[in-house]
Amino acid sequence: MIVIVDYDAGNLKSVQRACKKVGMTALISDDPEKVSRADKVIFPGVGSAESAMVTLKDKGLDTALNEVAQKGRPVLGICLGLQILLDHTEEGNKDCLGLVGGASERFRFSVGDIKVPHIGWNAISLVGSHPMVENIMSGDQFYFVHSYRAKLVDEKEVIATTEYGDSSFCSILGKDNLFATQFHAEKSGKLGLKIMKAFSDWSP
Repeated sequence: MIVIVDYDAGNLKSVQRACKKVGMTALISDDPEKVSRADKVIFPGVGSAESAMVTLKDKGLDTALNEVAQKGRPVLGICLGLQILLDHTEEGNKDCLGLVGGASERFRFSVGDIKVPHIGWNAISLVGSHPMVENIMSGDQFYFVHSYRAKLVDEKEVIATTEYGDSSFCSILGKDNLFATQFHAEKSGKLGLKIMKAFSDWSP
């Protein structure tokens, strides 16, 4: 059973449609018991990390996600889902799930009039290897919408980076059974579907 986590923070139907396109049957659920029993979990999200963490805790989904991670089952984080895997977010000065060492901080630029949020298509540069990116190349473009960037403690967990303004940020992370993209795979056309298909086949 593949479960898409519903915590009132996302375009869940878009993720579910992307799953269907690559042959995955995925259930949308906010039931922590179903999440903790899932064979694979997709953890998408848009919006505020602060309010998302409140909802996750209120519904008991934070505990369920920790259980899934500890059991070694594959987890795919998308956008806000990536940031919440970290220890902390600058947004609301909030502790997050703590499954990956690091924190998310708001974009800050030293030159130019750079718009925040970062919205639109941008390229990735692969800096690490991972089974989930075997069919992805440096220079491939994906769709981003975010105001915060992830800074990881362990650089070996950074699989790809992306440039925006004079900033370079982690656009893909990978740690054990956790894989996450700052971009929206479900909105990134054929390349995004390659990520979704890779997740359907991935057995860490």
